Amino acid sequence: MLQGKKIVIIGGTTGLGLSAAKAFVKNGAQLIAVGRNPESCDQAGQILGQNTRVLAADAIKPETAQKAVELCISEFGDFDGLYHVAGGSGRRFGDGPLHELTLEGWQKTFDLNLTSLMLSNQAAVKKFLELKKGGSILNMSSVLSFSPSPAYFTTHAYAAAKSAVTGFTKALASYYAKDNIRINILAPALVETPMSQRASQDEQIMEFIKTKQPLDGGRNGKPEDLDGAAVYFMSDASSFTTGQTLYVDGGWELSEGQL
Repeated sequence: MLQGKKIVIIGGTTGLGLSAAKAFVKNGAQLIAVGRNPESCDQAGQILGQNTRVLAADAIKPETAQKAVELCISEFGDFDGLYHVAGGSGRRFGDGPLHELTLEGWQKTFDLNLTSLMLSNQAAVKKFLELKKGGSILNMSSVLSFSPSPAYFTTHAYAAAKSAVTGFTKALASYYAKDNIRINILAPALVETPMSQRASQDEQIMEFIKTKQPLDGGRNGKPEDLDGAAVYFMSDASSFTTGQTLYVDGGWELSEGQL
């Protein structure tokens, strides 16, 4: 489905991004995978093979996405799509319930999950306009942006930042539709990744997840659960789709979840 596509993944060396990168390569894409950790970048390069170039850089820095897009063009001759996965919990900086939320926690969480995404989207849109071509951008949100779970997942800055991804993406999708630039969102529930270890290793939370994400026997999500959707949005199959959010959540939104 992605034969001949040249794609950049911001946050493509671990978790959801690495899983998507493997699926993109399997479907014929050439890609630039950006990761912050040099060790994970080295490992990803070995896993992904010759159709991938890996860039070690911080998504929060303005030049990172620009470098990734330019590298995609210099290495593979074109640029067709951006998948922004990079983000993370601000809990260690002071994110939490509002009465405990610190200003640093708020700002760091927004930098991780919204500022980095704005910068990558901006770099992609500028390049599409410069090249006078359409393309696809896929952004990462979360079910916590619209479906809170106060017993176990109370990080109010994170919820706000991920909710802002929706408004930002829809505004962009509306404005740039005339340029044939389509911009969509994936919103997963709890997925087993390095970022979610706190929850994934908590037996009580995992018991809750059995009823909150009841699909497939009630389980934690796997990174590969999102791969099919990511491939669709990066492919020409989604050429008439923009401004949409696809919830890959195992039934989270529809389920009460038993405490």
